[in-house]
Order: sequence, then C-alpha cells, then structure tokens
Amino acid sequence: MEEALEFLSKGQMEKPHGLMPWSSNYTILVTVRYAGTEALAIYKPCQGERPLWDFPDGTLALREVAAFHVSRALGWDFIPPTVLRDGFLGLGAVQLFIDAHPEEHYFTLRDKHIPSFQRVAAFDAITNNADRKGGHCLQDQGGHIWTIDHGLTFHQEHKLRTVIWDFAGQAIPDDIQEDLASLQQSLNQASSPILNKLAPLITDREIEMFRRRLDRIMAARTFPLPGAGRNVPFPPI
Repeated sequence: MEEALEFLSKGQMEKPHGLMPWSSNYTILVTVRYAGTEALAIYKPCQGERPLWDFPDGTLALREVAAFHVSRALGWDFIPPTVLRDGFLGLGAVQLFIDAHPEEHYFTLRDKHIPSFQRVAAFDAITNNADRKGGHCLQDQGGHIWTIDHGLTFHQEHKLRTVIWDFAGQAIPDDIQEDLASLQQSLNQASSPILNKLAPLITDREIEMFRRRLDRIMAARTFPLPGAGRNVPFPPI
C-alpha cells in the first residue's frame, strides 16, 4: 500500500486518455510513471467539480481522499489507493485505476459477496455516503471487490443514499463491530493518526458528526434503517 501511495503521489501524470463516460464531474483517465513503472489512474481535479447546492464547492476530491483514509484505518481494502496532489488541472484526487469487469455491479455481485458488502454498508453509514450507486461497486480481474466515487461523503447533515439496504435492521457481524470499535477508540485519542489525516480534508464539524454516527451505529449494533425522505440515489446504477 505504501508503495502505491508513493507511486501516485510522486509519479509523473501524463498521457490523458480522456474523460471517463457517464461522470458528473471531470474524471480523467491518465497514465502515471514513477521509478520505471507505469500504471493507469483516475484524476479528479477540484476545478472540474460540478457545483452542488448542498456540498461546498471544490471539496469532493478532498472527501474522496478522506474516505480512503477511513477505509484504511478500518483495515478494509475496498477503496483503491487514493492521494491528493497537483496535476495538470490543479489540485485533485488521484486514484489507482481498477481494471474491472464492465458488466458487473452491486446487483450482480451482492449474493456472492455478502461479507464484503456488509462492510461497505457499514462504511457508507458512518461516512454518510450520499451517492452509493450499484455501478460504484466493482470486481477486478482477480475477483476482489472495490468501491469508487466517494466525493459525496462526510456531510454534517444526514445524507445517506444507497442501493445497499439489504442488511437494514440486521445485527452487524462481530468482526465488523471489532473493526468499528478500533476506529472508535482511535477517534477518541488526542493524537489520533486518523484524525490527523482527516483534519486537512473535512471540517471540524464534519469530523464531529462522523464520530457521532460511528458512536450511534456501535450503540445500536445493527445496520441502520432507511430514514424519511430520499434514501436511494438516482440512477441506482
């Protein structure tokens, strides 16, 4: 993981291959070269973000990186390595490209990967993911499950919109609870590594509400139920 992060942080971004299809914001496929190695990556510059009424302008790339740090703190390796760095269109998130099966998505994968998607459901609940579409769930050529597009996370107001309601009201498995408890303990430490990672990326209020969501789910020990209002993103895939 450290090698991948160094590669993305220090590598030369070149050969833009164009915009990824069906993306709301600038999502650019690029080649990154570093120390004799090259790989594809996704570059999402802040200045290419479409303005939204409810999320502050120019913050989606930062939230992408914050989501990666939380997944890593949990020990859940379903978000590809992601860094914040300058590129040819300025500051943005750069994420390792996943060579995924194009025909697969959450609805085709869920029955065979329940433990993986239980983690995703818990992660989305604590990070307040407002846009978990089915197409944001990928399977690579080796069978590993990945999730992408975490720009609409960590809002201080309740925004959870997801297609993964299959586990709503069910008990959270013990192994997931253990990982969440470890994160909860880390967030309550004065010199917490995860807090140091999040502080430059999201606001103090957003961090506090993140902590509260985690506390609530740990107290309930169940996956949350859909609330009032809109609970599923559009389009769902």
